[in-house]
Amino acid sequence: MRRTSFENWPCSVARTMDVVGDSWTVLVLREIFYGIRRFDDIQRELGIARNTLVDRLKKLVDAGVLERHEYQSEPRRHEYVLTPKGADLWGVLLAITQWGDRWMADESGPPITLHHTACGHDTSVAVVCEHCGEPIPIEESRMSMGPGYPEHLRDRPDIVERFRRVDAAHAPE
Repeated sequence: MRRTSFENWPCSVARTMDVVGDSWTVLVLREIFYGIRRFDDIQRELGIARNTLVDRLKKLVDAGVLERHEYQSEPRRHEYVLTPKGADLWGVLLAITQWGDRWMADESGPPITLHHTACGHDTSVAVVCEHCGEPIPIEESRMSMGPGYPEHLRDRPDIVERFRRVDAAHAPE
């Protein structure tokens, strides 16, 4: 069954989910971030069906997240390497990991520790404002139409109401 494409939605979350929106895709990316780049190695690590892995890798290559590099000609074998676009998903993977560590880990604690080699410390991820460096709690933030929001939708009553509700939900009390 084909799913609906979010490619043309005026929402970066929807567009991103169009590329990485299923668990196998995120797990394939995790393996590649861990340095496992060859098809057979990814398949073995995940226990994923070969046809499913072919589909997810093709989708990531087509989206410009990965590139295929031939490492053997007889028989032809490829490894999958992150592009700059793919490397930018590192923060997304870290945020998902941190959420899982907080809400899904058992009593023994998180299964993986993030170590920042530049400073030599184990760490966690923090989403902060690029201007002031402070955390961005939901109560102190709001979403508004950006320059890429489609002009033909800006004045539609349901869209105007949606953004009004977002503002009201995050307004200081």
